[in-house]
Amino acid sequence: MQFGRYYEEFEVGAVYRHWPGKTVTEYDDHLFCLLTMNHHPLHMDAHYAETASQFTRNVVVGNYIYSLLLGMSVPDVSGKAIANLEVESLRHVAPTFHGDTIYGETTVLDKRESGSKPDRGVVSVETRGYNQDGVMVCVFRRRVMVPKKEYAAAAVPEGVDPERPSFPEPR
Repeated sequence: MQFGRYYEEFEVGAVYRHWPGKTVTEYDDHLFCLLTMNHHPLHMDAHYAETASQFTRNVVVGNYIYSLLLGMSVPDVSGKAIANLEVESLRHVAPTFHGDTIYGETTVLDKRESGSKPDRGVVSVETRGYNQDGVMVCVFRRRVMVPKKEYAAAAVPEGVDPERPSFPEPR
């Protein structure tokens, strides 16, 4: 199974559908909120969400959905990345609730060779997240620096498969 892509393997306009999806649980949402110290009652307090919000239930914290989609895209987009250069834009388009399942897809928007280092290029992508009903919940654009295949192969010692690193022998 391929993990990430080299610069030459990206085509402008290509769409990568990330699989599998992830059903968001209350535990996922609360743990992320607690780990990141976001204690807003809309995410943590069911009674508050029921009585004081337009949604009448807890809303999953948006940065969890962004993080989930970013992670989903790694095997298809940034698994070989030298660096994640920038998140150009991030929009939360619709709320996500406990029990929703999130699916993602990424479109390649642009690619350009590095002007200073011939062994790499920069790829611009847009990732969109949808719930189980096909409603877009999140969209973001980012730029990723990835190696070129010929240079990556030359940097690996003979007999080593960069796709399958070796593991130490068990004792």
